[in-house]
Amino acid sequence: RGLLVESGGDSVQAGGSLRLSCVASGYTDSYYMGWFRQAPGEEREGVAAISLGSAGIYYADSVKGRFTVSRDNVRNTLYLQMNSLKPEDTAMYYCAGSRLSGNPLRANTYVYWGQGTQVTVSS
Repeated sequence: RGLLVESGGDSVQAGGSLRLSCVASGYTDSYYMGWFRQAPGEEREGVAAISLGSAGIYYADSVKGRFTVSRDNVRNTLYLQMNSLKPEDTAMYYCAGSRLSGNPLRANTYVYWGQGTQVTVSS
C-alpha cells in the first residue's frame, strides 16, 4: 500500500519562499505525482504535477512562474519549490500519486494521498 509523507510547510510572509517535500514508500508505479492544495471552504485544487520520467510538467495558472515541481525517482521524493508566495497561496498542501495517466491536475486521477502540510502566507 502506498504511503506519502509531506513536510516543509510553514508560516511565511508574502514574497517569501518554501520548499515542500514528499517521500513515497510502498509503491513505485506512480505515473504522475502531484501537489494539490485546499483552503478552508474551498475545493481541492491541482497546483503542479510531473510525470514519471519528468517529461511532462504541469502547473495551475495561478502558480506558473512562481512554483517549480520536481521529482527524484532514486529517493522516491517529490518536491515543490514555492517562490514569491502570496496570501492566497495559504492552504493545506497535499502530495498525491497516480497509477494511470489522466488529467494530471485533477484529483480523481490520483489514488495515493498524503496527510498534508500547512502553508500560511501573511501579508
